[in-house]
Amino acid sequence: MVMKTTMTQHVDAYLAERSMLGFNVGGPDARLLRSFASFADEQDRGTLTNDLVIHCVKDRSSIGNPFTWAGRLAVVKPFAVYMTRLDPATEFPETQIFGKSRRRLTPHIYTDDEILGLMAAARALEPQGALRPVVFEALIGLIAATGLRISEAINLRCCDVDLKANCLTVRMTKFCKSRHVPFHRSVANALASYVQIRERFVRLEHEQAFLTIAGGQSLNKRTVHGVFQRLRRSAGIVPRGSYSNVRIHDLRHTFICRRLERWQAEGCDIDNAIAALATYVGHAKVSDTYWYMTGIPDLMAIAGSRFEDFTSGEDIHV
Repeated sequence: MVMKTTMTQHVDAYLAERSMLGFNVGGPDARLLRSFASFADEQDRGTLTNDLVIHCVKDRSSIGNPFTWAGRLAVVKPFAVYMTRLDPATEFPETQIFGKSRRRLTPHIYTDDEILGLMAAARALEPQGALRPVVFEALIGLIAATGLRISEAINLRCCDVDLKANCLTVRMTKFCKSRHVPFHRSVANALASYVQIRERFVRLEHEQAFLTIAGGQSLNKRTVHGVFQRLRRSAGIVPRGSYSNVRIHDLRHTFICRRLERWQAEGCDIDNAIAALATYVGHAKVSDTYWYMTGIPDLMAIAGSRFEDFTSGEDIHV
């Protein structure tokens, strides 16, 4: 008697083939596929069908969350393509029945008072008189003033921060690129104050983490996110975006939006300005920066107003 190949065995073979081709087959996508295969085997389905895929995606996901379902479908789709080579009867939903799997959610855009409130909450962290409150205040202020990613900020070394030239060097960041990030003199003054306090606890060494706790260790990203949630609660900040809580990454979004708002108000050449901004913040594609013009209500209101003026015959430089 010939044993039927299970869906779990098909998934294992698929992942092995992907691995041989040089793809990373670990992580949540592989776990999702194995979960899907287990579900299919429990249903005793020998063939991939539309009904099976949809049933599994909705059963193994948050109830009533089409965005999550769409993401799960996107993971299963390449496996379905693989299965068509083995079983011509394989089916997979052809349309985006749950919408797009990758959608940008509107971030929280901080007011100046909210940023000041976060920094004040950081100063109040315990233990008072230690390095911890100072480094978290410096971290929040630096991201708010430069739009750095959290990973870029905590990975800065002392040699990457030039307070005389008012410039940071961000090395091998998200897209394996390095870039220079100039900053305002007021930022240099604030960082210089941080360095003075830092030197009371940790000697300034060339290759050492710039933002550090006592002992010279780098800040841990998970710890930073945890502390930040305490700070936003202390500051009484209520989310205004699409996320359930405000995030430290929203400081980066705020930096980009405020700069675009200023340029819009000043009548700058937005195309040239956005190209420069995309380079400054390290976006891989300028379209990632253009998204803010359509993804943030305040910017859409400004753009809409300027377009209305344009269509009414006023002389506007866009």
